[in-house]
Amino acid sequence: MQDTTDHYDVIILGGGAAGLLCAATAAARGRRVLVLEKANKVGKKILMSGGGRCNFTNYSIEPENYISNNPHFCKSALSRYTQWDFIALVERYGVAFEERKHGQLFCQHSAKDILAMLLSECEQAGVDIKTRCCVTAVKALKIDASIAVECRDLNYQLDIDGQSQSLYCQSLVVASGALSIPTLGGSGIGYDIARQFGLPVTECRAGLVPFMFSDFMKPICERLSGLALEVSVSAGGQSFTENLLFTHRGLSGPVILQISNYWQPGDAININLLPELDASQWLLAAKQRQGKSRLSTLLNKHLAKALVNELQALWWPQLATSPLAEFSDKYLKSIGQQFNSWCLKPSASEGYRTAEVTLGGVDTQSIRSKTMEAKQQPGLYFIGEVLDVSGHLGGYNFQWAWSSGYSAGLCV
Repeated sequence: MQDTTDHYDVIILGGGAAGLLCAATAAARGRRVLVLEKANKVGKKILMSGGGRCNFTNYSIEPENYISNNPHFCKSALSRYTQWDFIALVERYGVAFEERKHGQLFCQHSAKDILAMLLSECEQAGVDIKTRCCVTAVKALKIDASIAVECRDLNYQLDIDGQSQSLYCQSLVVASGALSIPTLGGSGIGYDIARQFGLPVTECRAGLVPFMFSDFMKPICERLSGLALEVSVSAGGQSFTENLLFTHRGLSGPVILQISNYWQPGDAININLLPELDASQWLLAAKQRQGKSRLSTLLNKHLAKALVNELQALWWPQLATSPLAEFSDKYLKSIGQQFNSWCLKPSASEGYRTAEVTLGGVDTQSIRSKTMEAKQQPGLYFIGEVLDVSGHLGGYNFQWAWSSGYSAGLCV
């Protein structure tokens, strides 16, 4: 007979946002819960998120803010545990927070406040947490009459690296995250477990990730590194208006991270550098009013001088010192069109190293949307980023973690 100190009602793989809220929810129902985290501490991604301030949710959470091959899947969990439920928890703990643009909610002081809150919830409910635990094998137990009575409700055996004893549980929750930012604990173990039990995994790629360039844009980005401006960017039938940031490697900033979810390798992106203006009409009108002015002088009122200089070298180098009156209307109109639709082709994204999320994951067609349990594998649950549900930038991925974690926590 196994040592019952290694028996749990629920074992959760991963001590991130989804795993911790799931653990606290399940333990509050009287379940004996163990969280296994392979890193040296839990909540690493929480601590680094939002520049250390944790964009923990958003005032406006809609299914349309999520990307999945099964777009209806997220609706049940998001309605069962809403942004208002998590905000109420934050307020109960007295965590100071602030609203930023687009309804994004951040801690006023530190992301540590959110992690401390979750750990307090776990402690009060009696959750056990073990760090530096690397699961090497998961086995489904075949229940039959030969198994001791006290062990007949145990469905899974887990082998842990470096430990001679195995762990056993009735419900196993995979909250292992995904492939993004491996230095913070990201891995593909959740996909391996899914495949082991016959669950399909959709194609994965990096999301919410900066772009790189290998053509003429690379030295331009290097020279403009650190420059930010608000633009509209379009790709894959989607468009976002946010800040763009030039980096030594290429383009980043919120608008690039957002559009990266809809960009496919080999595709171009279109950048509107003057989203508030019909640039062609504006330039033609300026030619009539300010014909003696240089184009660069006019543009410097709307765009950084360094950026204008780079674009001048690309688009009107022969007329760099000429007044607007010497530009033909056709040429001026074409320049304006480029300002409103600058077509660029990234060579690649920066990949999982800096991606905030992993697009794709465990196919949600094989998961029950109300409970997060695998349809064909009783007692096996998947929550958070490991699933094929990815949110936009702005607190949506944390809300998915809270909602999916809570939904599973009610049922395990």
